Amino acid sequence: MEKTCIVLTTTGTEGEAQRLAEGLVAERLAACVQVLSVTSTYIWQGQLHRDPEWLLLIKTPAARYSDVEAYIREHHSYEVPEIIQVPIQQGLAAYLAWVEAMTLPQANAGSGGGR
Repeated sequence: MEKTCIVLTTTGTEGEAQRLAEGLVAERLAACVQVLSVTSTYIWQGQLHRDPEWLLLIKTPAARYSDVEAYIREHHSYEVPEIIQVPIQQGLAAYLAWVEAMTLPQANAGSGGGR
């Protein structure tokens, strides 16, 4: 099992995306969350939609996935939010160590790097 992962979710507003990102980092469920503007095309309740959304790339230890999922489900406005875990198979060891350190409950602020 991979030690670190990226969790993906989307929101309908930038404000909601920023609130989720800040909450996940403040709760030490994620070391870093990037928010990107995207356009999503999908079928929901029988209708084709093409909507602007904000994609969150949430970097966290794989062991914290269930906590991240629970946080998103509790704070997300969508009836069925996208919540997908993507394993990180390889990466810069120092960065992956930073992700791990920043998601420990008693972790101190990192000394640079990590973005």
